Amino acid sequence: MSVAGPAVPFRQFVLKVASRCDLACDHCYVYEHADQSWRARPKVMSDETIAWSASRIADHAKRHGLPGVTVVLHGGEPLLAGRHRLERISRELIRALDGVCALDLRIHTNGVLLDEAFCDLFAAHGVKIGISLDGDRVANDRHRLYADGRSSYDKVLRAIDLVRRRGPELYAGLLCTIDVANDPLAVYEALAALHPPRVDFLLPHATWDAPPPGPPGAYGDWLVRIFDRWLADGRMMKVRLFESALRTIGSETSLTESLGLEPSDLVVIETEGTYEQADSLKTSYDGAPATGFNVSDHSLDTVGLHPGIHGRQTGLAGLCAECRSCPVVSTCGGGLYAHRYRTGTGFANPSVYCADLMKLITHVQKAVTTMDRTAHTLPAADVAALAAGYGGVEAIAHLEAGQRSVRRALLAAIGNASPSMEAWRLLTEIDRETPAALDTVLGHPYVRVWAVKCLRGTADDGHLASIAATAALHAGVEASVRLPVRDGALHLPGLGLLRVGAVSGATVETEAGGFRVHADGLHHEVRLDEPGGPGEWSPVRHLSVNGLTVALEDVDLYRDCHQWPATQRLNDQEVERWSTLFSDAWALITRDHSAYAAGLAAGLRAVMPLKPAADGSEVSSTARDAFGAVAVAPPADAATLALLLIHEFQHVKLGALLDMVDLYDQDDTTLYYAPWRDDPRPIEGLLQGTYAHIAVTDFWRVRRQADDGPAAERASVQFARWRTQTAEAVETLAGSGALTGTGRRFVAAMGNSIRPWLAEPIPASAEEEARLAAARHRSRAAARVPHGA
Repeated sequence: MSVAGPAVPFRQFVLKVASRCDLACDHCYVYEHADQSWRARPKVMSDETIAWSASRIADHAKRHGLPGVTVVLHGGEPLLAGRHRLERISRELIRALDGVCALDLRIHTNGVLLDEAFCDLFAAHGVKIGISLDGDRVANDRHRLYADGRSSYDKVLRAIDLVRRRGPELYAGLLCTIDVANDPLAVYEALAALHPPRVDFLLPHATWDAPPPGPPGAYGDWLVRIFDRWLADGRMMKVRLFESALRTIGSETSLTESLGLEPSDLVVIETEGTYEQADSLKTSYDGAPATGFNVSDHSLDTVGLHPGIHGRQTGLAGLCAECRSCPVVSTCGGGLYAHRYRTGTGFANPSVYCADLMKLITHVQKAVTTMDRTAHTLPAADVAALAAGYGGVEAIAHLEAGQRSVRRALLAAIGNASPSMEAWRLLTEIDRETPAALDTVLGHPYVRVWAVKCLRGTADDGHLASIAATAALHAGVEASVRLPVRDGALHLPGLGLLRVGAVSGATVETEAGGFRVHADGLHHEVRLDEPGGPGEWSPVRHLSVNGLTVALEDVDLYRDCHQWPATQRLNDQEVERWSTLFSDAWALITRDHSAYAAGLAAGLRAVMPLKPAADGSEVSSTARDAFGAVAVAPPADAATLALLLIHEFQHVKLGALLDMVDLYDQDDTTLYYAPWRDDPRPIEGLLQGTYAHIAVTDFWRVRRQADDGPAAERASVQFARWRTQTAEAVETLAGSGALTGTGRRFVAAMGNSIRPWLAEPIPASAEEEARLAAARHRSRAAARVPHGA
């Protein structure tokens, strides 16, 4: 069979920037197994090879239209390449991929050389750090030793502590190679105590020619004990192997090449520039990973022609007959390719860990059947990520799942009692046939606002028909439904409004891409993507930048639920200004405040324009029932909009979290001083404000370094004020006595985020100005408290 390149483009690139190591781990596949090609390779990657590698990756990404690639700086021990070389590598990769695709740049290290200077380098270039650690001291010192037998354990712990103190954006996680001689729960507890965002449990590389120590199934038993503890602990950290098993059982993609049937998309570039297959193949036989290609002479598409690469992209067809007939093959995927090797039959065998994978996967399958898969719980790891003030795509997805359940429950409560059975029947039919269409409508932030008002008796249930018609349009089905007219218009949440004049109702007939309206002798035909026309169809406009699209919501019937009044329909010039502001603000967020970008991109659904304040002050707001919406008056500049989006989205996240997790005693009636408000706040108000001001503090912390001149001076004052005031608010919360156990842990994590910032040097003038501003506020707030309160 002839191919023009890889069946699946390469998305993961391992750069062997150094071919030697400063430890002598006896389980290392690079130095201790069959392939010994490292001996003939240069010790570090040359500048020429770096340039060629970056160019080849960029060309490949451009050719295949890849949205992003992952590059891992590896070894040997990659830190042996030195700071200057690692900086050149990082700069060259960033330069080559700028404007081509997103770059996820990582380094995998044993950690013993890691210091502040390396961390400064990695922070400057967005390099995430993964560190190898096999558990507690006993477990780690079985294998991870210096050549003279000295332990590496204390140095590795110092490295992990350094990365954790520098910030969550650097800490990628821990890699742990399994030894069944170690107590699995002791290993788990030692790793969990270091609060990694992710742990990779790695089976030691072995083949049928050189099997792993221990009887068949021993590694499966070892992993099962950790899996059960991990579930009991609420999945307090991400474990790639377990998550991949759960995902593939649920017919989702795997997160590791060790499980699942997804085609391999990884290639290795060695220090001298040769392309190799996955370096785990070094354990099979001498020369096993070689391809015969190199970066200076061959493109990555050419590498895809290699039969070893192509063979690992054929899924089920690439497995032996025994594996293809196995009941767990869709999860197992035959295990890691290198672990199938046997002299005489090559890789056409089950994994040498077949019995272990079978034990683990069947155990996970049984666990899945006992889980309540309809319940939306928030994994402890995501609670921890949110508590730190951040929370990425997975955490936001869990919050969104919880919101989806709330919205559906509210809709059911209204629909079951609604006199509009026509609309309710249409909704149930759409939900049965195209549930994603209904979820799209319910995902519009202001649908829940209506539902809550409806159940409280302050809005009517006629809007249910508008939701049904909108769901039909999203599903692309033909339906006819009677809609109410409010303020002379038909309202389709998330899509727009059509002005029909002074009529009480109208019949809407939906079809793919549009609808027809009949009302008191009037007839309109509307195409969703064509504004204007008869009846003045006003679709929701959108703000779009670099793949992120959010609604610019200025027509929804229930949007005016914020502290400040909403604007009316914006004109084209105003929309253009919003588009420019949003584009520039998003560029600033992704460049300088990337820790918040992924969560915002995953959860921000709408920006709702507010009327400007009469005194010219900045105005922004969120509503507890409008998950995904941020309301903002047009700010003076893009930097202010960036701050307001980051600030307000903190409230969005915490509001959704509070729908799922109890953080405080609902009966607490105490009022507390809040440094950002003139009036005392209840416990939830103080919690919300404190959580938001972690992000505010972080924003000004970054701006004082990113800006210059007066802007940097202003940022220093703001940072000095809010770091102190937010830390004091954290202490108020912690000492309130009103927090639940989860709440106490949540607030403690908030404190852990703010505490290192208190030690950052600030000009004395900025400190003094911040102190005076805080004192003035406290005096003003005290004057507002009634005597005897």
